[in-house]
Amino acid sequence: MSSSPCKKVRKLEESSDGDGVGPDSLDYNIEIQKALEEIDGCQNQIDGLNEKASDEILEVEKKYNKLRKPYFQKRNDIIKRIPNFWVTAFVNNKKIADILEEDEEDALRYLNKLEVEEFEDIKSGYRINFYFDANPYFENSILTKEFHLGSSGDPASQSTVIQWKEGADLSKRSKAKTVMKSRKRPLGHRSFFDWFTDHGDPSSDEIAELIKDDLWPNPLQYYLAPDMEIENGIDGDEVDSEEDEDDEDEIGGECDDSVEIMDDDLDEDETHDLMEEPGDECQENEDENDEENDEDYVDEEVEREEPETLDAEGQEPE
Repeated sequence: MSSSPCKKVRKLEESSDGDGVGPDSLDYNIEIQKALEEIDGCQNQIDGLNEKASDEILEVEKKYNKLRKPYFQKRNDIIKRIPNFWVTAFVNNKKIADILEEDEEDALRYLNKLEVEEFEDIKSGYRINFYFDANPYFENSILTKEFHLGSSGDPASQSTVIQWKEGADLSKRSKAKTVMKSRKRPLGHRSFFDWFTDHGDPSSDEIAELIKDDLWPNPLQYYLAPDMEIENGIDGDEVDSEEDEDDEDEIGGECDDSVEIMDDDLDEDETHDLMEEPGDECQENEDENDEENDEDYVDEEVEREEPETLDAEGQEPE
């Protein structure tokens, strides 16, 4: 960053005589150059601290890797008591499951132990070890894929040569299937064993990073993934059903006062009578009200006629 301001200052000095650039402008640019140099010095100190922090973090990582190792070993011993633990965890990891062929999934049922081993110098690389029981696919009991820095200092990888049994080479089967399928876009890896033998771009090996940084630290979360989803689904269904039942109870309660359930044993005549009863009662009530109104009207008429029958003295005639 300091080279550009220096050039600018030199240009200003060269042109100060003929171009009319005054000393105030020259002093201003020198101040900027000085500030930039001070910032560059601070940045160098920050970078030095960052490098020191990285070195110390690596030391802490190495320390805790040693502390974790016996627990990883203990966990692997316990996992051996659970059939198909690792293949289940692989299948439940979506990105790994995407590259698993059916035959490969069957081969991974013989996987009894997985181990990620980091080198003493963590920055230099790591290896993934797959331990297998005797199986009908290959002779190897251990398959290893290793990631390290090559002689040029660039990331490199290598893997165990798989000793396939006769007619059981899964890598050939997956290649044949891929040729038969028409795909609109190329896939990073066609299958699991294709990934295992591929060393084209070790610096961006997504599957290796998933195993190292996600699956290996906590495989239990993937082994239990379907059970957890099912459990959550059941709980959700129960909540929905309870809410539906509550709604039905509320609707039923509102209808209790206005809806009368009729006995199925009633014949049609009785049902007809029951349906007509409210109308008859209403008609009788109306007739009674009409009669009362008529009586009131007659009484009023009588009261109006009585004064006309009196004589002049205000007495009734004999």
